[in-house]
Amino acid sequence: MSENTKLGAVHSIETFGSVDGPGVRYVIFLQGCQMRCKYCHNADTWKILSPDQSADEVLKKALRYKSYWKKNGGITVSGGEPLLQMDFVIDLFEKAKKKGIHTALDTSGQPFNRSPEFIKKFDRLLNVCDLVLLDIKHINSNKHKLLTSHPNENILDLASYLNEIYKPVWIRHVLVPGITDDPDDLFALNEFLESLENIERVEVLPYHSMGAYKWKNLNMEYPLEGVEAPSDESIMQARKILNAY
Repeated sequence: MSENTKLGAVHSIETFGSVDGPGVRYVIFLQGCQMRCKYCHNADTWKILSPDQSADEVLKKALRYKSYWKKNGGITVSGGEPLLQMDFVIDLFEKAKKKGIHTALDTSGQPFNRSPEFIKKFDRLLNVCDLVLLDIKHINSNKHKLLTSHPNENILDLASYLNEIYKPVWIRHVLVPGITDDPDDLFALNEFLESLENIERVEVLPYHSMGAYKWKNLNMEYPLEGVEAPSDESIMQARKILNAY
């Protein structure tokens, strides 16, 4: 293996993803995340593990499904938090672009900062990334910290940076009853999003507890035990406020 080969810690693969970008996607979930979202359905991805797969190995497996992607499908890298493994994602996306593959990055943005070192690497990644799927957990930083254990100023700054360079973005917002569904917060989020010119789509994702069993398997207490899925009325209201899908 070459000294320049970048290894990634891959958690799992979804071969026929339909909700992580346009068309049919080969979705690569990476291991490692610093956020601790109370509704996380992949808590088993939090732990940072030693990388063990090369971009060439991952891409070779992905290409077996290329015939299903057609014109608008491709590869999405999700997590965990893929920005914690930027070197690997850059290597993967650069090799994918050479083969004409559409690439999408699904991120919560928590590692983002404007240090020269980070931006240099991030710009290289964005140069081979066709679309960013950005999760905005909460527009209010204090509430965001209660929900995820981190504030959101740098995440909103990431959204602003992507707007500055006019990188296409889909915004995703998980609707959790009693936590992220307050109309005042949704109007504030909409005001922020309307200040950006690169947003192609806004998605409201209704909260579900299907990942709660993973918390139990990890011997962790699920923080949102008893919280029900949002009502159809609440979902419709949020989508109307955010001009979303």
